[in-house]
Amino acid sequence: MLLDGLHIPATTPFYSDGRVYLRKLEHNVARYSMTPAAGIAILAGPGEAEMLDDTETRDVLAAAVGAAAPEKVLWAGVSRPGVAATLDLIHYAAGLGYDVALVRVPAVEASVYFRAVADASGLPVVIFDPESALTAEEVSRLSLHARILGIVSGSSDIAAVIVASAKAPRRDVVVTPVFSAVTGRMQATKSTEAATFVSAGSLADGGAAVAVAPPKPSLKTRTRNVGFQVLSSSDAGMVDALAARAQGLLTTFTASAPQACHEVYAAWKDGDPKLAAEKQARIAAPAAEIVGGLGIAGVKYAAELTGYYGGKPRLPRLPLTADQREEVERRMYGIRS
Repeated sequence: MLLDGLHIPATTPFYSDGRVYLRKLEHNVARYSMTPAAGIAILAGPGEAEMLDDTETRDVLAAAVGAAAPEKVLWAGVSRPGVAATLDLIHYAAGLGYDVALVRVPAVEASVYFRAVADASGLPVVIFDPESALTAEEVSRLSLHARILGIVSGSSDIAAVIVASAKAPRRDVVVTPVFSAVTGRMQATKSTEAATFVSAGSLADGGAAVAVAPPKPSLKTRTRNVGFQVLSSSDAGMVDALAARAQGLLTTFTASAPQACHEVYAAWKDGDPKLAAEKQARIAAPAAEIVGGLGIAGVKYAAELTGYYGGKPRLPRLPLTADQREEVERRMYGIRS
């Protein structure tokens, strides 16, 4: 699976009484699908995955996949402290049609944990390391595993992460003719979709009209050879990560302002690093205050200002005060998308 581009970590909406609000989740995912983002990560970062039990996690994964556009790479945040529980969620996500399993670095025995998960995983595994907890040696060893596709790192020195994984095996991934990712849902749609029309022969013969499927155009693909794919989760380090040749971005503030964050990526891909830096400078202060200062409650409220359903975080996290909401509104003024 190709992980190039900007990916959005979706928040998880809740009712006022704390129940998961699946309809609002579907609304958000459908709106995210209309952005230029390459993919959508469910239960990653601001998704509050640690607040959900296994049943709720499955419900969220199922609701999101039904609302996502087939061309968007879908990430399933499936981390659990134990290997068996993580694998159960990975197999469930694979059955739903997710493309990659995003697995957070555990508190203990990270190398053993990831090797055991990857050995039996039904999906390619991407390591989620927003706190940059893994050492360079651990990244190097894990990048050699055939089922570990890449890492999302919060390191301020993303170049060091790329260097650490330089010896990873390369692999061919399926892409479109313009080198965008081809998801499993895209392939499934092409193989099952059917249009109907009335056969001219049946009308000429005076027989009953029979609906038949016309020839379906095949999904044209090619392959691209990639190594271990490194993405940055740093809101403040997007341009630096791209300059270091990171494949993509999965940053928290993207959940609140996907268009503004994508403009950073698009400017860089268009060969205009100066414009990319200007675009990042535009969102730097809001991202620092909202993500770093106010946390998930701030991210959710900021998302409301850009047309998504935010709502309150789940207890014990507290919602914003009136003064904090005013601060978010001030910070988001001018970058709403």
